[in-house]
Amino acid sequence: MTDNTSAGFDARRFKALERTGFNRIAARYADGAPLRASLQTALLDAAAPAPGEHILDLAAGPGLLARDAARRVLPDGWVLASDIAESMLAEGQRRAEQEGLPDLLAAACDAEHLAFADGSFDAALLGLGLFIFPDPGKALAELHRVIRPGGRIALSVWSPREEVPLIARAQDCIARLLPAPKVPRPSVFRLGTAEALGALLQAAGFSRIHLEPHAFTCRFACAEDYWQAFLDLAGGAAEAMSRLPEATQARLREEVATELAPHRDDDGYAVAGSVLIATAQRG
Repeated sequence: MTDNTSAGFDARRFKALERTGFNRIAARYADGAPLRASLQTALLDAAAPAPGEHILDLAAGPGLLARDAARRVLPDGWVLASDIAESMLAEGQRRAEQEGLPDLLAAACDAEHLAFADGSFDAALLGLGLFIFPDPGKALAELHRVIRPGGRIALSVWSPREEVPLIARAQDCIARLLPAPKVPRPSVFRLGTAEALGALLQAAGFSRIHLEPHAFTCRFACAEDYWQAFLDLAGGAAEAMSRLPEATQARLREEVATELAPHRDDDGYAVAGSVLIATAQRG
């Protein structure tokens, strides 16, 4: 199942930009983990990794989920972190060592072409990554292949746009100040409904599908902190904006407060977000 987002979309070029962008922001992405702590806990609780299990964390970034999952499966189990951005994986291994965890296993892979044998894992995690893949159906089919029969998957995606001002406000600012791209990026909200995500999981061969929303709020002292947090999550989009003239980048930082105005309170800004958490089983 291919997601043809627009005419002229080049999946290889898109992946290369994502890889460069996420390599650039690896340390800052990891530093921003406290903002997303409730998401991580909710996804791990849904996955329920058990002692002794073998777990794949796909689109693992700097191993935020992988390290917490490792604490639940060690000492007899293990977790393998996989991502297209090798600097993200290196950052995760560095932090695992600092935290006193055994060496975190890592493998740089394209999620649509996993380099693992059939039935290698008891379970797989995929936190806020599926919507990035040009062909999310193909990635899910690969996950179905590498999980053992009876194994399970737990993943999260952003909810519909109106439920995620955390991302939408920054996008509104970009749309207001910059011309529309000639070839739009895949929307990060494209899998945020139960119908869309459930259909993809079913088409990939998964069963016992369960979908649950999870809402949260992030606090920022100022609009610039919000903007930096957005860039620290944005991967390829952040990479593209880093190539803009400095004056344009400065204007974006200044103008984002206009979009954030509805979220202002006495302590700064409180900006809501929401994800859809899915669990499913390989038959």
